[in-house]
Amino acid sequence: MFVALITQAIRFSAVFLYGSTGETIIEKSGHLNLGIPGIMCFGAVGGCLGANMAYNAGMSNFMTILIAIIFAMLFGGAMGLLYGWFTITLRCNQNVTGLTITTFGAGVFGFWVTLMGEQGVRFYRASRAFTAPMFGEVGSDWFSTMFLSHGTLVYVAIIIAVIAAIVLKKTRTGLSLTAVGENPAAADAAGIKVIKYKYVSCVLGAAISGIGGAFYLLDCTRGSLEPGVIEGMGWLAVALVIFSLWRPGIGIFGSFIFGLLYIAPNYINGVDFATKEILKIIPYAVTVVVLIVISLFNKRETQPPAALGLSYFREDR
Repeated sequence: MFVALITQAIRFSAVFLYGSTGETIIEKSGHLNLGIPGIMCFGAVGGCLGANMAYNAGMSNFMTILIAIIFAMLFGGAMGLLYGWFTITLRCNQNVTGLTITTFGAGVFGFWVTLMGEQGVRFYRASRAFTAPMFGEVGSDWFSTMFLSHGTLVYVAIIIAVIAAIVLKKTRTGLSLTAVGENPAAADAAGIKVIKYKYVSCVLGAAISGIGGAFYLLDCTRGSLEPGVIEGMGWLAVALVIFSLWRPGIGIFGSFIFGLLYIAPNYINGVDFATKEILKIIPYAVTVVVLIVISLFNKRETQPPAALGLSYFREDR
């Protein structure tokens, strides 16, 4: 049971990792996008459509996964572009815009599920390309089962998070993005194209988050549509950004903890359904504790970007 628990925790952690990595990139530009849950819903729709299209065309597993990723990123990125247009160009309130996108995305996803059928639609055949182990047939020992038996997108999530961590900390592009999130006026004065960085981060972050929604449906549930679940996992992904202190590298370990806490109630025997649902609140409670602790210490490296949530008016520079 322990091996099964850890294996499932790693699988579910990828959903949170996609969402939190995307949101971290967005927040580094100074934008608090609370629309991530809705964006993940859009990504789920796009990923399922792309995977089903590729499977019906008789494409290989690799092409099925690739096209699903592209569709998920296009659907998610489109919502990121819409968010950017409202908050960057029109300078609308970021919180209101994000919550609107979440409501819209969850509504569209629920409507799509209903359109496909009251009981949901199974994309089981297409999903086999995603659940197939990336390393092929592996041994039955505990190490192979826990770490080598996952589908391709689990490892892609880790790779994306590692790349994001390196870019944000070690490259000129990442440092410029950080500068935009800390003090956009100073970054603008230094010759950094603030608006460009903001738009790219909003679209790219949303595109990455969109993969998380598609991954949940095409891997974790093996193609079974479940309205409402992705939205809840999207909120956990947003909470994970705070838990990981806006660092994608820490987010890898944080996502595993969230995945473990999320899936653990299903492996606890002797408790009723209500108790299991209450246990799922633990990740939110842990996030609140982390937020309180970092507020008490008040160290700059543990704080969010200084300009987070604030619209940039170049005329005020």
